[in-house]
Amino acid sequence: MPPHEPRSTMKDFWLSSGHHLLDRDTGGGLLVTDEYLKAYLARPELAPPAEACIGERTLHAALPLNPRRAVSAAEIARVADSDARENWSVMIQFRDHLISHTTLEAAYLAIVRQHIHVPPLFINQLVHAILRNLLDRCEDPFVLRAAELFFRPQRLTVHNGSLIAADEELITSRHAQPITPLVAMLDLPAPAEVDVLNDDNCAEYWLRSDAFDMALDLTAGRRGLAALGEVIERWIAHLLAVEVRVQALSEAKDIELNWYVGLDTEATAAGDTLWRGEELDEAARDRIIGLYALRFCDEQLLIEKARAEPTYIIMAMDADRVLRLKPQNLITGLPMPALERVA
Repeated sequence: MPPHEPRSTMKDFWLSSGHHLLDRDTGGGLLVTDEYLKAYLARPELAPPAEACIGERTLHAALPLNPRRAVSAAEIARVADSDARENWSVMIQFRDHLISHTTLEAAYLAIVRQHIHVPPLFINQLVHAILRNLLDRCEDPFVLRAAELFFRPQRLTVHNGSLIAADEELITSRHAQPITPLVAMLDLPAPAEVDVLNDDNCAEYWLRSDAFDMALDLTAGRRGLAALGEVIERWIAHLLAVEVRVQALSEAKDIELNWYVGLDTEATAAGDTLWRGEELDEAARDRIIGLYALRFCDEQLLIEKARAEPTYIIMAMDADRVLRLKPQNLITGLPMPALERVA
């Protein structure tokens, strides 16, 4: 195994990403370890119930001993239960994809560029781990909280004139009565507490990072959108080895939509409408919550027609006020030939 850098001594966060189970190569990419694979094989969906057949129990017992062991289609076919058989098939295909690539980053890029079907849960877990890697030395909780938008859907609401994003899974998983005005606005029941990240409480983020229970202010002109712009810069630099500068715009004035990337389905639809020279209806305009101007530090990397103006990055919530970002669009949608990080 190639030598790898020692882990950062900075404050830890996102233990749920599994970064502590991964190694890092000399180029900064994440190396898949047996420990990381064992964590996937220990998923509850793969645990055989008492009535499981001998084929399922044998497979489940053998793989933790050698998580890279080849598994044939015939072995999976011997699993009697159809749901268990499908789970094992998906898991082994994903495992084989990971170990066939040099790094986790390379495996992710292959999925994105080759349109390989992988369950969204696994995609989000890859994004989580890669972000944990590239943000290893980041000490700004606002940037870390903004990065959560890349792998966890957010529920948006207006509270006291501010646009607030809170974790969608947290909001929908509780069933008691709300205890604070903000919790009520977000439909988040007690005993969960939601605090909007600010200068006074940001030090708490390090202890709460795996709870995903701190909301982020995404109001135009404020720190949350700027922090997400920094995440975009780091994401592109890490995966594509391309340096860009991203500026959050407070309003859409004097914009020549020469090239755009929608960070989600709604934003892409809005960009397509504007690209055709059509007007957005009021509902579509209201759903747009972020606009960025992205400029390449080296414009020679761009296709010629995209050099005159910045590339605009659009972000929008859906009709249910949920924001589901697709960071892969930043890999496939930029106006340049496909570049792959050396990993």
